[in-house]
Amino acid sequence: MSDYLYGLHAVQAALERAPDSVTELWVDNKRHDQRMAQILALAEQAGITVHTVGKRELEAMAAAGRHQGVVARSAAPQRFQEADLDALLDRLDTHPFLLVLDGVTDPHNLGACLRSADAAGVQAIIAPKDRAATLTPTAIKVASGAAQTVPFVQVTNLSRTLRDLKERGIWLVGLDGHADQTLYATDLNGPLALVMGAEGQGLRRLTKEHCDFLVNIPMAGTVESLNVSVATGICLFEALRQRTV
Repeated sequence: MSDYLYGLHAVQAALERAPDSVTELWVDNKRHDQRMAQILALAEQAGITVHTVGKRELEAMAAAGRHQGVVARSAAPQRFQEADLDALLDRLDTHPFLLVLDGVTDPHNLGACLRSADAAGVQAIIAPKDRAATLTPTAIKVASGAAQTVPFVQVTNLSRTLRDLKERGIWLVGLDGHADQTLYATDLNGPLALVMGAEGQGLRRLTKEHCDFLVNIPMAGTVESLNVSVATGICLFEALRQRTV
């Protein structure tokens, strides 16, 4: 099974970070700039077949996506199920550092969360199967290679999964704009799962009840909330800062 990646950044990231996952490349026959030269050099280094084609063929392959002159056929990111989570956690040789997305529905936000999770060293992302974004071509493109490196685990019952994480000794820290405790006053070391809510509604009631701590991001301006992918990045990198001091 394979997917198409498109866009300069997404394709270059895949070639740099997971070249074995890329099997073919199609490039615009009228694009000869330095950025494209870098991509072609990476493809040649990895022994990947390159097809030079017209703009219309690229548009057909990328559907409604903005291809920027390059499309790659890539092995589809591995899909992990609820039954795979225990094995993923058992293989860790450090404290778990997980991200839980409670019903994020926008594939752009999912892709951005994947990208931040990879950069912060998150070992897996957990999300419900129903009423939530999955690894669509858009999410994979926005993730810029992170969909191939960060396990994305979809579960049928998020509440049950959260209980199982707690039984493993993993602390659940949920982001809630109404919480009394701030992110920066919270110890984010040790076994940790950061729990982020959906766009607009935030964490569901049952999800909040499973969290050991609810925290907020201090806001100094007039806006009341942040985009979920922006808030996720802030939380992940505060955790990373504490865990690397």
